Amino acid sequence: MKTIKCMMDHLYWADERILHALEEGEIKNKELLKLVRHVAVAEQVWLSRLQGKGSTQYSLWEEAEELASIRTMFEQNAEQYRTYIAGLEESELDVMIDYTNQSGVPFQTSVRDILLQVLLHGQYHRGQINRALRIESAEPVQVDYITFARLK
Repeated sequence: MKTIKCMMDHLYWADERILHALEEGEIKNKELLKLVRHVAVAEQVWLSRLQGKGSTQYSLWEEAEELASIRTMFEQNAEQYRTYIAGLEESELDVMIDYTNQSGVPFQTSVRDILLQVLLHGQYHRGQINRALRIESAEPVQVDYITFARLK
């Protein structure tokens, strides 16, 4: 449980650093904002599934007009994940969750694997976002786990 909690803290930290870099660079690139929004919405989708709720109301690849609304999503995600993780016992990590994906296909996945998906999915896309920042002539931001760990 300690490792997952620490990795989730890294996720909140990395999300915040990416948002800050986008704000500082005054990025308006619609495709880049769409990708950032995708990360936020994917976090919501998986949390909804962990909570036993449906996720079909979420649109994973919708355009975003402004960064402020994406920031709000990330802030709400962090708050809700912190609450979820705080109430989670080690023994619950292997509980299987039944859910339907965005295409309506049923799956069953452990809480542990869902949380790892959230963590790894975000890291993957943060790499893409950093590459896009460089293309936009903005400064990429360091979001590696080791950088986070050195700050603790």
